[in-house]
Amino acid sequence: MDPEIMRWRLSTRRASPLAFRAALTGVPVGERDGWLDRVFGLGELPHDDPELPRGCVPYLPCSVDTLLRMIELAEVQADDVFVDVGSGLGRATALTHFLTGASAIGVEIQSALVRKARGLAARLNAQRVSVIEGDAAKIIRYITIGSVFFLYCPFSGDRLNQVMNDLESIAQTREIRVCSVDLPLPSRSWLAPVSISGDLAVYRSCFPRQKYG
Repeated sequence: MDPEIMRWRLSTRRASPLAFRAALTGVPVGERDGWLDRVFGLGELPHDDPELPRGCVPYLPCSVDTLLRMIELAEVQADDVFVDVGSGLGRATALTHFLTGASAIGVEIQSALVRKARGLAARLNAQRVSVIEGDAAKIIRYITIGSVFFLYCPFSGDRLNQVMNDLESIAQTREIRVCSVDLPLPSRSWLAPVSISGDLAVYRSCFPRQKYG
């Protein structure tokens, strides 16, 4: 399907998740990323902020096929809240929303990327996609409505450990899924692997049932 027609269909709610998935997977594998970027009206990657905090990784979009695998393995559903930690241009948040119907929240530290991601959500009339500007190591603890947390190598070291500690606090209230790409997660007793294959790892929280209220 012509990317501009699909953009119009998405923005006017004329493309269901199933229809969007069929159009996307109907594109040859090697052309899917380019097709999606044209649907979303994304141009060249912007330059990273020279003041990017130490420990944060420059933005690089995740491939469509990896995101498709993540959605399948994490079993993302319409009643989930998908949280993209280090969301960049908002590509993964928008894609996950339109493929599943889930609400999606992006967390991004670079102001220029936040502006572009918010512009993407507005362009697609994606009212259930939002972007929060700030350091995930200070913000994740407050996104208690999240049920699927996605990390595409956004940072390492102390920031990653802090995010994992905050996710543990959320997981003590109910089950969550944590997905990482190109990012070995620190070992945590409360995380049980669902699938670890190639660049993608998907986990479910596994606190004793009585802790969920």
